[in-house]
Amino acid sequence: MSGEKLYFITGNKHKFLEASHILSIYHIELEMLNIGKLEIQSDNLAEIALFAAKDAFKRIRKPLLVEDAGLFIKCLKGFPGPFSSYVYKTIGVNGILRLMEGLENREAYFESAVVFCSSPQFCKVFRRRIHGYISLKAKGSGGFGFDPIFIPKGGDGSTFAELSLQSKCSLSHRGIAFKAFGEWYNRYFRNKFKYFRE
Repeated sequence: MSGEKLYFITGNKHKFLEASHILSIYHIELEMLNIGKLEIQSDNLAEIALFAAKDAFKRIRKPLLVEDAGLFIKCLKGFPGPFSSYVYKTIGVNGILRLMEGLENREAYFESAVVFCSSPQFCKVFRRRIHGYISLKAKGSGGFGFDPIFIPKGGDGSTFAELSLQSKCSLSHRGIAFKAFGEWYNRYFRNKFKYFRE
């Protein structure tokens, strides 16, 4: 099957790099399109991403992807959650570590909601989580955002920021969400082509 190009609505080059790396496996080419996302106030990442995807489709009228992600910390009652980007810009990694000083329960999870939109009537959500822990200090220089303080379960004890791009994508919330999309996308279109041949 020949490669397909989709627009990824984001201004985050790191997200684009990770998504492109993952979807290249499925012969899906991404083009980064920074047109701004219209975001609603919600504690549900899927709702936020879905609204943004529908709005973006109205503007460009081409198949596209939108992703929203957040870090949810158990002892902080899910904070920063959907506000992760704003919290990172305001208090940063060190601000989160200060909020957690002296706290033993450091359980957390990252969640990603990827939305594919191919028409005003058809949008599909791929929502995935990776559980882990908040480290005692920031470690690593890779990745972006809160990657230096998140240690995923199933890894070797390294933070996301200590992992290579390939290793992070194999474990991360974003990685498994985009993989779910890539598998669905290829299977859907392969079945469609088979139907027309028959």
